Amino acid sequence: QELEKLGLRDDVDLHVYEVPVEYQTVQRLIPALWKKHSPQLVVHVGVSGMATTVTLEKCGHNVGYKGLDNCRFCPGSQCCVEGGPECIDSIIDMDAVCRRVSALGLDVTVTISKDAGRYLCDFTYYTSLYQSRGRSAFVHVPPLGKPYSAQQLGRALQAIIEEMLDVLERSEDKINCQHEH
Repeated sequence: QELEKLGLRDDVDLHVYEVPVEYQTVQRLIPALWKKHSPQLVVHVGVSGMATTVTLEKCGHNVGYKGLDNCRFCPGSQCCVEGGPECIDSIIDMDAVCRRVSALGLDVTVTISKDAGRYLCDFTYYTSLYQSRGRSAFVHVPPLGKPYSAQQLGRALQAIIEEMLDVLERSEDKINCQHEH
């Protein structure tokens, strides 16, 4: 909500949605949003009670979903996409984004993770990565006030997403340049 108030740079259309903590809704909603918007990038943000930093997730996992969602449902297969790869990495270089955002001197610590937790955050991330062929990102944030304010988190997310878009655009420029030769 804070990011929606702050916005992103002028050439970016920002669409904000709240995704319910429900496996079946995620399986319907994520592909529908990709189809509706055909975005350059989707960045999911989830609150983690265990997080003490703003955490960039590198990959989503397909299997190991055993926890019941808010509807008391759990996929019988305990996976996102039957037959899908075990793990899908984001095409965004999270290490580069982390370094660049940390260098901005914001009053927020940014870290990297390879495990979004095998619950709805990880499930949503994998579903989006699968749908987008890796053009997704996931950021875990701590609960408000533990230790960051909404304003601090909003500014951090703004910086992170703008860096992700820069990294994505630079990597695409490199690909286009290689194809022209």
